[in-house]
Amino acid sequence: MSFPATLSFPPILHCHTCCNNIKFHPFTTTVSSSFQLKKNCNGKSSLQVNSVSRLLYQRKQRVLVCQVTEKELEPESNEDKDKEINEDEIVSPSIDSVGEDNGHHLNTQPDQTNEMPTEVGKLEVTDSVGSNQELNSQGSSQQQGEPIRVPKETIDILKDQVFGFDTFFVTSQEPYESGVLFKGNLRGKAAKSYEKITKRLKDKFKDQYTLFLLINPEDDKPVAVVVPKRTLQPEATVVPEWFAAGAFGLVTIFTLFLRSVPALQSNLLSTFDNLDSLKDGLPGALVTTLILGVHELAHIIVARSTGIKLGVPYFIPSWQIGSFGAITRIINIVPNREDLLKLAAAGPLAGFSLGLILLLVGFILPPSDGIGVVVDASVFHESFLVGGIAKLLFGDLLKEGTPLSVNPLVIWAWAGLLINAINSIPAGEVDGGRISFALWGRKAATRVTGAAIALLGLSSLFNDVAFYWVVLIFFLQRGPIAPLSEEITDPDNKSVVLGIAVLLLGLLVCLPYPLPFSMETESLMN
Repeated sequence: MSFPATLSFPPILHCHTCCNNIKFHPFTTTVSSSFQLKKNCNGKSSLQVNSVSRLLYQRKQRVLVCQVTEKELEPESNEDKDKEINEDEIVSPSIDSVGEDNGHHLNTQPDQTNEMPTEVGKLEVTDSVGSNQELNSQGSSQQQGEPIRVPKETIDILKDQVFGFDTFFVTSQEPYESGVLFKGNLRGKAAKSYEKITKRLKDKFKDQYTLFLLINPEDDKPVAVVVPKRTLQPEATVVPEWFAAGAFGLVTIFTLFLRSVPALQSNLLSTFDNLDSLKDGLPGALVTTLILGVHELAHIIVARSTGIKLGVPYFIPSWQIGSFGAITRIINIVPNREDLLKLAAAGPLAGFSLGLILLLVGFILPPSDGIGVVVDASVFHESFLVGGIAKLLFGDLLKEGTPLSVNPLVIWAWAGLLINAINSIPAGEVDGGRISFALWGRKAATRVTGAAIALLGLSSLFNDVAFYWVVLIFFLQRGPIAPLSEEITDPDNKSVVLGIAVLLLGLLVCLPYPLPFSMETESLMN
């Protein structure tokens, strides 16, 4: 399963919680420099520099050396001089307190003499404080802690020149987080309109802004959201990803070995006294790991082909089935529902394919030692898919209450199928939840998630695997899924078929086999 970077759209998408990787954060400048040129009481000029660049630079601060000279003018009277000072203070308010606190108040006026240099307004800068200290398009720098706001001039350009009658006719707009939400009428196909709007947006503003074309759940109408790109900041993890992923991986390896040694499962504490017994679980751990690896590899391949960036996978241990799969963060913004569907369905499809092949091989091949694993035939009632295959291959040999010797590969492959199946449950941000969102949209996916979690909650009363899985989804992966760049266009038919196939396969693996295996039992029941 995958675990996404998300963007927070709380007002429009009714997001109550978010475990995503990308959010809208008000952008705060870590470097703020203000330059003021004002006259002192003697008519001289001084340059005040307010810089908090030491928050960004750890090395020795560079010094801004400025030399300002101005021809001194004799004030006609004290009243005119006082008036001139007051006007300057109103136009350019002093920020001496900030400059003095940071130790960057520089007064470069020359010594007070009767004669001033005749060259007027000469400003000489010998070094630069920082290349990133650029003023914004409105001619003022962002103060620390002040969020970025889209200026009115930019909004007018967006309405008149970026959007239009041929793409998205804007009827109203309102502030939204750090950006602007536009309501209006979508013209033509959403994918084509999004492409045109994005191109115009880039032509006008380069890479300053990011566009989202979404569905408003309040009225199911398209809306466009334009957000400053600098506000899209990935969340930093408290613990380094590789370290945390490695720790989870080591525990998962242990539980995979433990799962293949039934004698140790009844008493977990005895495992530490019988570590040599874990080597008996090596074949089973390798088979299940192979299925998990193919699942994650399919995600990676599709992610690269669609331009989606994934984080480090976190394998989740489980002492019942060895592992619950892996959580993988989506770092960037997914372009559309089609790409999300391909990414989400690729892992389970690959895992189901390999698992089914290994299951069939296990049913066909006899145990290598002639004994294999002895199970009661009733165990195959736990899965509709596995029980149906067993009934098809064994026929009348499969009877309730009758022990049956099978190749251990059947049990190992079954565990791999179950791991893929629970990840295909249409809930939250697991693969199945993303598939349902890509197939039917955000509002339908929210309802399906609620129903799936409710059913899992009921199942957890009878099955401990369902209990731990619903806890994991509810607290870590119930969503919401991060907004896509364009959420309106439906996936193509081929992708829809693949997505539905994944959901059906997961359902067949998880549902019990309801029919009796033998005709004799059926006649007795009648």
